[in-house]
Amino acid sequence: MIAFVRGPVAAIGLDSAVVEVGGIGLQVYCDPGTLAGLRPGQEARIATSMVVREDSLTLYGFADDDAKTLFELLQTASGVGPKLAQAALAVLSPDQLRQAVATEDLAVLVKVPGIGKKGAQRIVLELKDKIGAPSRTVSGRPLQAQEAWRDQVHAGLVGLGWSARDAEDAVTAVSPLAADNPNPSVPDLLRAALRVLSKA
Repeated sequence: MIAFVRGPVAAIGLDSAVVEVGGIGLQVYCDPGTLAGLRPGQEARIATSMVVREDSLTLYGFADDDAKTLFELLQTASGVGPKLAQAALAVLSPDQLRQAVATEDLAVLVKVPGIGKKGAQRIVLELKDKIGAPSRTVSGRPLQAQEAWRDQVHAGLVGLGWSARDAEDAVTAVSPLAADNPNPSVPDLLRAALRVLSKA
């Protein structure tokens, strides 16, 4: 199995990045928060989990090993596949997920597209004793430019299936959060935007 990839980023799309490793371009599917930390042409290390299917080999990528571990753990719950596990980590940070499962906070879990009340109950039941406690040390990656987050959050929302108009409305709604922070974190703002859309 491929535990991580390291190399220059050749391309970045809405839901994946291509990393050059030994002259080969590997396509790695990432959540928007992970993609936001990558820059074309710059060296990157992406923690990866390979999902093997009868007709495909797919690499999923993460900003750190903690998110990768949770991605793999989530898939041990009934009815949770790689896409749903990745969606959960796009909406919630690893510690938010741990907190929600540990406290049986179904309202937080159902904010993830594709997870209903019954699915949230299954995740809590099957993972509560495995997922561990929040570390309280998670922090977002700051952006170089104050306003660069807008395009990245917008692209991330569209990549997750929201319309361009809904994405723009959500970006506008979370703008005050960025205004109060000289170094806004794209993953945090994306999660906030997804929370706004889930309430709409």
